[in-house]
Amino acid sequence: MNSQTSGSTTEADIKAEGVHWDLDTLLDGEEIDDLLDSAEASIDSLAGLRGTIATLDAGQLADAMTALAGVQDVLGRVGYFAMLRFSENTLDPERGALMMKVQERSTTMATKLVFFELEWADVDDQHSDALLGDPRLDFCAHHLRSIRRYRSHLLSEPEERLLTEKSVSGSGAWVRLFDELTSAVTVDLPGELAGAEANTTTSVGIEQALSLLAHPDRETRHIAAEAVTEGLAPGLRTRAFVFNTLLLDKSVDDRLRSYPSWISARNLDNEATDESVQSLIDSVVARYDIPQRWYSLKAQVLGLERIADYDRMASVATDESTVGWSEAKEIVLDAYGSFSPELAVIVKRFFDENWIDAPATPGKRPGAFCAYTVPNHHPYLLLNWTSRGRDVATLAHELGHGLHAYLSRDKGIFHQSTPLTLAETASVFGEAVTNNALLTRLEDPSARFALLASTLEDSIATVFRQVAMSRFEDAVHTSRREEGELSVDRFGELWVASQKAMLGDSVELSEGYSTWWSYIPHFIGTPGYVYAYAYGQLLALSVYARYVERGAEFVPSYLELLSAGGSMSPAELGSIVDCDLTDPGFWDAGLQIVDGQLSAAESAAREAGRLS
Repeated sequence: MNSQTSGSTTEADIKAEGVHWDLDTLLDGEEIDDLLDSAEASIDSLAGLRGTIATLDAGQLADAMTALAGVQDVLGRVGYFAMLRFSENTLDPERGALMMKVQERSTTMATKLVFFELEWADVDDQHSDALLGDPRLDFCAHHLRSIRRYRSHLLSEPEERLLTEKSVSGSGAWVRLFDELTSAVTVDLPGELAGAEANTTTSVGIEQALSLLAHPDRETRHIAAEAVTEGLAPGLRTRAFVFNTLLLDKSVDDRLRSYPSWISARNLDNEATDESVQSLIDSVVARYDIPQRWYSLKAQVLGLERIADYDRMASVATDESTVGWSEAKEIVLDAYGSFSPELAVIVKRFFDENWIDAPATPGKRPGAFCAYTVPNHHPYLLLNWTSRGRDVATLAHELGHGLHAYLSRDKGIFHQSTPLTLAETASVFGEAVTNNALLTRLEDPSARFALLASTLEDSIATVFRQVAMSRFEDAVHTSRREEGELSVDRFGELWVASQKAMLGDSVELSEGYSTWWSYIPHFIGTPGYVYAYAYGQLLALSVYARYVERGAEFVPSYLELLSAGGSMSPAELGSIVDCDLTDPGFWDAGLQIVDGQLSAAESAAREAGRLS
């Protein structure tokens, strides 16, 4: 990686200018209204099955599910087109209006088919088992089995229709508002930190400001952190109100559907029991000593008595690297190619065929994600490229998602996606492959230490920080139900308490850090999501450990796992790569791998002479 922008690395390459996706292929030359009309006509035809689902034979049910797959394909293409255009610039009212139009029409259509799942869930077990044993239903069998898991939480058809119809103007509208509010957050930085003239102040997006927390200069990190806190302040009460409203909305849904806890619905979606998820969280909390040991070690490396919250992501590299888009592309292509030439060919298509939108631009949705779209199309990646070394890992991570989406397309629209608990497996594995490929190219002890430290910090952020955030979610959902509407200060108290539990005395939390919960979208759009990161990280590390043990002979099993998509339960998918997710000790074994990463970083720090 380049310590400075070299003559061969242009400013445009550093900013990934021109790296934009082509969304028009989603519509394939058709008009949105025409596509929506065709979907509605198909739905009206399917609506004629009302009252007959329990009487269908396997062939008839297969025909109905094939027709439903066609509807979901059309609505998926239109919906992703509108959503991805909105993600490019959430401040553009025309894009927002289009997304809302698509959501409104799609939701109205969905209400016409509410009966389908209700009637299917009500079919007696003997008949449903006989139907699902027919090979003509293999393309949707696991999906149909999964629907039946919700039987005790389903309401009457009028109630389900009402909840579906109101979702766009209810929770969906609040989620969109939060996205627009966070996308509009600006952070005022000194010009020299924002790539502008010195002695000026420049407004940047929150992603660019947060990227400075990895800067090697502590004063720069401190200034950036204080600027982020100031940038979050103006809309804090509004974002807290949005959060409060969604917390209440979820508590009502959970009560109406008789879920025993706030997390039960998410666990059911993830095909995980409340007990197994709690076992994961308890195992991670029991090893909070790992992040505390690392941050104490990092303080020594940085020459501090104790690090502050804005030091946690500080680079331990001896130079400040900027990474051009071309270099990042070469790194990840080489890394994936070293594991599987087949995967490298697919990765290359993401770059060559405009499947990625990379630059950090005004109004763009913060963060990074992979959109699976639909099986007869390709996935897309959204990034906010800031030319930091961390961005290379993010690129490798999202490409892992993209590969998972691409390889599982043959499973069809009902089985392409996995539960959230397995959704991070390919992404974390891709990061591990990339980091280890880079490690083999490094001979300098300081550079090796920097990369090992970065790898460990990825694990800490994905396992321990996400579990701490899950405990924050548990606290706010519980408090909202027991105490009523939460104040900004109360949110801050619960946020700080969850962070302190993880960090102990190893990190000093600044006063402003208490508001940093307020830009995290997962709490808003997908409550209960975050523990899946820890689940996926520990699973992926275990999968990667098997690859290290077995080498090339392991690759086919891994590709089989990705190609299976969500056509099986998590336990069945794990067995493909010899991981027993039903073993209570599985999480402890994964945490031992993270402990090993810490030991490797400690040894590298000593070898590099970074410890006194």
